[in-house]
Amino acid sequence: MLVPKLVTTLRTYDRKQFSADLTAGVIVGIVALPLAIAFAIASGVTPERGLYTAIVAGFLISALGGSRVQIGGPTGAFIVIVYGIVQQYGYDGLAVATLMAGGMLIVLGVARLGTAIKFIPYPVITGFTSAIALIIFSSQVKDFLGLRMGDVPAEFADKWGAYADAIGTISPQAVLVSGAALAIILLWPRVTQRIPGAFVALIATTVMAHVLNLPVETIGSRFGAIPSALPSPSLPDVTAAQVAALVGPAFTIALLAAIESLLSAVVADGMIGGRHRSNMELVAQGVANLASPLFGGIPATGAIARTATNVKNGGRTPVAGIVHAATLLLITLFFGRWAALIPMPTLAAILVVVAYHMSEWRTFRTELRSPKSDVAVLLTTFALTVFVDLTVAIEVGIVLAALLFMRRMAEVTNVSVITRELDDEGDLYATDTNAVRRREIPKGVEVYEINGPFFFGAAEQFKDTLGRVARKPKVLIIRMRNVPAIDSTGIRALADVVRRTRKEGTLVLLSDVHAQPLVALGRSDLLDEIGDDNIFGNLDDALNRARAELGEPPAPPPEGATPTVRRETPAAGVPQRD
Repeated sequence: MLVPKLVTTLRTYDRKQFSADLTAGVIVGIVALPLAIAFAIASGVTPERGLYTAIVAGFLISALGGSRVQIGGPTGAFIVIVYGIVQQYGYDGLAVATLMAGGMLIVLGVARLGTAIKFIPYPVITGFTSAIALIIFSSQVKDFLGLRMGDVPAEFADKWGAYADAIGTISPQAVLVSGAALAIILLWPRVTQRIPGAFVALIATTVMAHVLNLPVETIGSRFGAIPSALPSPSLPDVTAAQVAALVGPAFTIALLAAIESLLSAVVADGMIGGRHRSNMELVAQGVANLASPLFGGIPATGAIARTATNVKNGGRTPVAGIVHAATLLLITLFFGRWAALIPMPTLAAILVVVAYHMSEWRTFRTELRSPKSDVAVLLTTFALTVFVDLTVAIEVGIVLAALLFMRRMAEVTNVSVITRELDDEGDLYATDTNAVRRREIPKGVEVYEINGPFFFGAAEQFKDTLGRVARKPKVLIIRMRNVPAIDSTGIRALADVVRRTRKEGTLVLLSDVHAQPLVALGRSDLLDEIGDDNIFGNLDDALNRARAELGEPPAPPPEGATPTVRRETPAAGVPQRD
């Protein structure tokens, strides 16, 4: 349902809830202030762009979103991809990629694909999230230690090599500021959780650096003064060739925004006992990412930490998110110039804490005990994100996970020669009233059984198994009682067997065919090749058909067997062709 949660919640809104939303919104706005600035700087853009994003995108995500309590703005997940785009194409290139990503998100939402995000494998999400955390931490070492060095190299290995070369230039004053900020962030929650530790650290270390006249780099010394107003909307200036080159990065931005926002909404649902509207949330994310670059912002999405802060402080409707955006706007308008005094080591300390929480190292460690295929996806995504590129990592991770899933599905699907069970020792199927061994199989009849989904991963195995049949039976029964679904490749494999065995004088019968395979057969040409009279709902009817082909009388079903369910011709639910 494409209706914003704001519309729904305002129907029963009252003064008490407004008071709670107002308090929560102001607190979240204070929390978002240092994060918006820090994320912007780490992304390779000027600090005010982070504020613009939190204000514009944060307002739209709350006003149009499908979650009651979602807080939107710049997040750590975008740092890597944004930094890479800015370095290669400049801010205008980033703006174009963000605009395209916004359009993609709107299309996903309107097409009702919000629930499709859940099919992104968890090892892929964990792999690139942990890798991003490591990259964020690595990018803050220079400012955290106050190293005297030039521009930090973009590549991970080169970055740490440069740090090693500059290790002798550590600034004790910078370490004092970053250490103090880190200590306040970690210890302040023991005092109170109403006022965020990052904000207290920001104020305290800024005052300390100014009063003690510490020679540390500040936002003002690196970037100059922060404007105290929102810019006028404007369109980026790029070439058609750049637009084409930015399609890949735009897709990555859209995918990250969708994943993170919907994950945040799910977490929030668990905290408030609600249920978000995933498609409306994607539309809101898309509109926010269309508007953000027009006002000089960067990509935005739902922020899990700020959303949790909102819930913990009483926010229960989108009004809290709107108040959060208004709080940041007021701070920018009236106190923006003071942000130039914030020490860079303080922002580095804030991002180090963000990276630690984002790393989810306990989850990463647990995933290493998962099946080998999942571990392979996890480590591949992690390594590619760190050493190659986030876009490549996500694409390879998803493709690798899909290939391994197909392999797993093929492994659980098997084709067995059920007739030969009769020669086995023991009575493994004594309790199965529908087992083949409880029936008399006429001479010249072979029964094969497919177990598992008959998809393209298992098709070759099926053909190989039947290709090794040494004796050519007069009747081949393919039993499909354990085949819940079949795809076009499986149908083609069956067709190949029917054509080959027909040349050898063998009649092919299908038994125990479920609804989905039956409908799929009815929509293909295979139904005509096999013949509707040669497809049966149970094995006993198929065996009697085989006896008729061999000129033998029919046999009664074993005691306790599933009774015959006569299927109309054509099969019920099977669409007919002209």
